[in-house]
Amino acid sequence: MTKDYKALTKDISEYTGELRKVVPDAMNGFYALSKAATADGALDKKTKELIALAIGVTQRCDGCIGFHAKALKDLGATRNEVAEVMAMSVYMGGGPALMYAADALRAFDQFSQ
Repeated sequence: MTKDYKALTKDISEYTGELRKVVPDAMNGFYALSKAATADGALDKKTKELIALAIGVTQRCDGCIGFHAKALKDLGATRNEVAEVMAMSVYMGGGPALMYAADALRAFDQFSQ
């Protein structure tokens, strides 16, 4: 089964918007954390997004894969950079991570088209 990460992230975004209406304080807190964690610092944004994609793979989070693959495309990451990080994900996460690493590369490719 091929996953459509563009459609998946669009759908999730709509429902996180709904959550923001119902629990605005919690969602605003999450977005503030996200903004602070991904800001340039000792590590640049692209490196942090590569780490986030790797964590999304090892946690088997389709939405995380989609959002971070798109962010990496927007930040100018290359397919080879994503693939190398996926190799580290598989190394650290074993067989299940391999399945999601393939999906993460697919997500990056979908956003690159």
